[in-house]
Formats: sequence, C-alpha cells, structure tokens
Amino acid sequence: MLHLFRGLGRRLWPHHPALLAGLWGLAQLAFLARFHGPHAANDSGRYLAYAANIAECGYFEPGHNLRYVLYPLFQSFWLALGLGWWGIVAGQMAVAALATRAIYQGTRRLAGGRRGAAALATLLFVAWPDIQQFNVFLLTESLFISLVALSFGAFTRVRSGRPQAWAWLLVALTLTALARPNGFMVGLAAGLAGLDALRRAPNRRPWRAALLLLVLLAPLLWAALNHQLATYYLMDTYQRGELIFRYPLWAVHQAQPLDMPPNGTGPVARVLYFAAHNPAYLGRLMLGKLFVFVSYLKPHYSLAHRAAGVLVLWPAYWLAAQGARRAVIWRPARVFLAAIFLLQTAIIMLTVDDWDVRFLAPVLPAVFVLAALEVTWTLRLMRNEE
Repeated sequence: MLHLFRGLGRRLWPHHPALLAGLWGLAQLAFLARFHGPHAANDSGRYLAYAANIAECGYFEPGHNLRYVLYPLFQSFWLALGLGWWGIVAGQMAVAALATRAIYQGTRRLAGGRRGAAALATLLFVAWPDIQQFNVFLLTESLFISLVALSFGAFTRVRSGRPQAWAWLLVALTLTALARPNGFMVGLAAGLAGLDALRRAPNRRPWRAALLLLVLLAPLLWAALNHQLATYYLMDTYQRGELIFRYPLWAVHQAQPLDMPPNGTGPVARVLYFAAHNPAYLGRLMLGKLFVFVSYLKPHYSLAHRAAGVLVLWPAYWLAAQGARRAVIWRPARVFLAAIFLLQTAIIMLTVDDWDVRFLAPVLPAVFVLAALEVTWTLRLMRNEE
C-alpha cells in the first residue's frame, strides 16, 4: 500500500502547481456557495459607506476610519465601475491569487529552489479555511492577508540586490501599513530584519548609524505610537479584564482595586503607568490573551474547529519555532517571518483579541512558511543520514 501511494505521489508531483491552483479555485467556489455570494458581516456596512463616499464625492473620513483607508479605497474602485459587491470580491480573489503565488515563490527561494517546501506552505495556506473564507467577506481581512503574503514574497526578492526588488518591497509594505491599523507591524518586522543584518555585518558603522538614527527619531516614534493608540480605549478593556472583546465570560478579575492613570495622560503613558502600578494583574491579563490568541480554543468555535487547531496549528507553531532557528535558511527572512508573528502577538497581548480568527489569520502565512521549511529540511537531513 505504501508503495502504491509513493508511486501515485511521483506521478502527481510534476503537476502539483496545477493541483494547488485547482484546490485554490475550489476553495473560492466552496465559500461563495456557503455564503451565497459576497458576504457582509459586522463592519462591512462601515467600509461600504466609506467606499461609497470616496467613489461618489472623493470624501475620506477622518479619525479612526482613516486607519483603514486602503480597503474602502479598494472597494470604491469597484463601486465606481458599477460592479458592486461581486466586483469587490472578484478583486479580492485576484489579489489573493497573486498572494498565493507569492507564498509559493517566496518559500521556494528560501528553500534554495526546492519545490517541496513551497508546495507544503502553499497547501497549508490554500487549505486552511480560516484564511480562504475571507476572500468572500466584505472586510479588510482578505486584502490584509494577501498584502502580508505579497510583502513576504517581495522581501525574499531583495536578496538579489536589484533596485526594483527594493522598490516592490517598499510598495508592498506601504500598502500593508494602510490596510489596517496594525499593518505597520509588517514594515516594522522588515526593519528589525534589516537592523539584525546590520548588527551582524563586519562593518559596524552602518549599525551604529542606525542606532543613532533611532535615538534621534525616538520623539517622532513616540508621537506616532500615541497617534496609533489615540482612538483605542485600552484602559476600559483592562478594567473589564477582557481576553476577548466584549465577551465577559472569559475575563480576568482583579483581586483588589486597580490603580488607574490620571486624566490627561497620553495613550502610551497610560499603558506604562498601568503596567507599573498593576504588574501582577496586567501580567495575568496578557498571559490570558496570549492563550486565547494562539490556542485556537475560543468558546465560539465548534469542537471540530478546535480540534483542527490543536492537530494542525499547535505542531505548526513548534515547527515554525524550529524553522526560525534553522541556520541554512536565509537569516533576514527568518527574522522577518518570526517578527511578523511575534509583533502581532504582542499587539494582541497589549490590546484585546476578537472572538474569531481575524487577528490570527493574517500572520498564519508566516507560521506555515517556517513550518514547511523546517519539515522539508528535516526530511532532507534524514534522507542524507540514511
């Protein structure tokens, strides 16, 4: 029986790109059928109204909604063409197809041209339903997930040193930063990878210059972080002990009254004050959010959904952690991918998670790529030892 499976695998392997493309297409059709076409959910009305204002009178909303500007702008393009919701979803699927290709090609570059890791990473990306379902939702997640994947693909190209590769990476990172308020984390991950490369370079002068630049830019970075947090009410969620936004059944309860920051304190200073005066409580709160975010055991999920997370994601996390340490993989890419996941995790621990997977799905491509690389390198070493 094993011999038959191996023979079938060898015959199908030359056609695996077409098989992956077919599986991707079937996934899109399956979710279109499941949701009876384009699906509006929770925040969809807000984005569509914003997009209509852009398409009809060029009006861009200020404040919190401006942080999501790319998606309403994307929607407004299809609305202006008169294609409506179906045009938006078709556009999302087109970008998602490019993102899937970027996952395959980027992983193959990191694997030294070998296609096994690329095929496995792409299979996980295509087959994981909590990623592909968003392509039919009128929400930011589809575009954001695709832009994270496209940023990864663009990042793997800069190893060539060609100017156009750097230009494409800059475009991808800028678009990702405009897609969601936390989109800046992908650019920050790229920056951390760059700093790590400078730190390890024989010539230390660029590394010292980069540190000096960061010191000089510290006031600007402080102001930018305050701006990012200005429209979030973190102290309210801290007081309620929420692990999942507006879900009181899973919450951390304080043993004694909390020491709250004084009025008039800036957003970042409020968090620092709260951390300094309530360290044990905030520590328990952050650990609870970490568990909720990565465990995939949220109360709204079915038993089958939770089991899939435990059986697939938990091993993938471990494999990805091993892959992030695998020296044969280009180090800047390892730092970049690990930083994407860790930065998103840190953001969730400091803010609050949502009831579904919309905050985890955008960073799962980083997990799948590192896990696939680790699997294929381990199998290769085992074959060499034999």
